[in-house]
Amino acid sequence: MASLRRRLPPLNALRAFEVSGRTLNFRAAADELSVTQGAVAQQVRALEEHLGVALFQRVPRGLVLTQKGAAYLSEVTRAFDVLGEATTKLYDRPEAVTISVTPTFAAKVLIPRLAELNSALPDVELRTVATEALSDFDRDQVDIAVRLGRPPFSAGLEAKLLFRQELIAVASPYLVGDSPRPLTAEELRKLPILHDSHHHWPRFLGADENLPGAVFNQTALALDAALAGQGVALACRAFVAADLKAGRLVQVMEAATILDSDYFLVRKKSSFSSKAVEAVWEWCRLTFSSPVSGQPTLR
Repeated sequence: MASLRRRLPPLNALRAFEVSGRTLNFRAAADELSVTQGAVAQQVRALEEHLGVALFQRVPRGLVLTQKGAAYLSEVTRAFDVLGEATTKLYDRPEAVTISVTPTFAAKVLIPRLAELNSALPDVELRTVATEALSDFDRDQVDIAVRLGRPPFSAGLEAKLLFRQELIAVASPYLVGDSPRPLTAEELRKLPILHDSHHHWPRFLGADENLPGAVFNQTALALDAALAGQGVALACRAFVAADLKAGRLVQVMEAATILDSDYFLVRKKSSFSSKAVEAVWEWCRLTFSSPVSGQPTLR
């Protein structure tokens, strides 16, 4: 296959032949290609010499395709049509932007707003990578990331604060029933406790104790268990804002804990950024740092 490609004539010569064969006139072909008539004739002559085949008969009023020329024109035209269709598909395809987020951010913050993003940016194809691992923007081909962190960041990164990591204790209203709220720490300990991999309960309660309860490797799973009435979970307020507003979860204690690291929108600093990446970055900045999280707007 490679040897066949090396035998291909120059693309300009093929283009000159295709237009000349379609118009049967060097002058008309020159007008379409925005070159001189002599240049078209020279390209066609070079193609004939390359192939060792006469493609046209020159007649006083223009051109007449030879039998081999007509057969070759059919195949060359088909090849240009395939190239044109491929190019059109490329232009019509939405530009892809890859965003790396934590699984809980994906489930509780990003996915519920995807319809809004698609409506605001219909020409962007958002690709979401949900992982707790830190992204290598070059190796992982990630354009934007949302991660826990605290300043200062690497000199090669641009970061915008989205929201503080404010932990609150939440449960299904069916689990706490008619118990008066907020609950005390002692009343809380009588309920099933749901743990995630971050192990924030001792800090939240201000006591270094081993609280029994189900353990999940992701906060999103602990929150799903809380929604199902299986226990009390700790979560960042931004992750449960929609469930609190809808009454699917309730805040069972008045206490809240602000952790040292916050959620930031991060990307690699670059002198060039595509319009699609810029659009998604700005949409995320405005959407996720807004009061929708139940917290003040942070710029």
